[in-house]
Amino acid sequence: MAKKDGLISSRITGIIFSAAGKEKWQERRLMSRKNYKKRNPPEQGVHGLHRFFVPGESVQGKKIVMAEQQAQQIRNVLRIGEGEHIIVLDNQGWEYEVVLTAVRRSEVTGQVVEKRQAMGEPDTQITLYQSLLKREKFEWVLQKCTEVGVRRFVPVITERSLIRGLDATKVDKMERWRRIITEAAEQSRRGRVPELALPVKFEQCMAALEGFDCLLMPSAKAEGVSLRAALAGGERDKPSTIALFIGPEGGFTEKEMELGRASGAVAVSLGRRILRTETAAVVAASLILYESGEMDG
Repeated sequence: MAKKDGLISSRITGIIFSAAGKEKWQERRLMSRKNYKKRNPPEQGVHGLHRFFVPGESVQGKKIVMAEQQAQQIRNVLRIGEGEHIIVLDNQGWEYEVVLTAVRRSEVTGQVVEKRQAMGEPDTQITLYQSLLKREKFEWVLQKCTEVGVRRFVPVITERSLIRGLDATKVDKMERWRRIITEAAEQSRRGRVPELALPVKFEQCMAALEGFDCLLMPSAKAEGVSLRAALAGGERDKPSTIALFIGPEGGFTEKEMELGRASGAVAVSLGRRILRTETAAVVAASLILYESGEMDG
């Protein structure tokens, strides 16, 4: 806006009006936005509402308080206003339908309309031990495997990993990975945010494997052993806790495969075609959940 002789000129529209006229113009803009929302209401129900994971302290009985970062997203990016509904998840298995009562730059508050059990979590719990990759590929794996339904991620340093030192993964990178996982969980209507463990070396994670019904290592050399056969060949018809190991570009070394087999892992084939490591992670996780009946509507 530019002032001239007591008038205000808009550089965007070229309209010149007084201060009082400016106030009316802004009021009309606000009303137009509200009227647009009335004429074009968002899809209602759980599937049509924006979803946000919040820390436990944000849920204060019937009141929800969301801090500045999410307030900025709600107010400035999504342009959700007072009186509109969102879904808030506490990452403990509950979701809350909330009507917003105040939308400010630094804080958003709302009132709980309904509390219900969060859906979208598969009964089959997959822990993905993913060899560290280049940044874009590794982040893509985190995002897509969250959407598919992986429960936990463990970054692994293998002999052929491009990143070899445990200290190479800094705090800001872990925070970025957690943010990618959280956003993917919100977008895909997950009931919980998958866990992200600190990076470990391959030998260390093999020595600490406990509580899994099934350990799987997809390999291009595992001819004749299908993932379906491996899932059906365990002590239980449908294993509920599965450790899935995905190697780096070039695959696991023979030494790592031997260590995996000695730890109880089954080398499995994902078919006759050779998949990139990031593709193999998504395909394997999807096939496990499909074979477990988790992809049914």
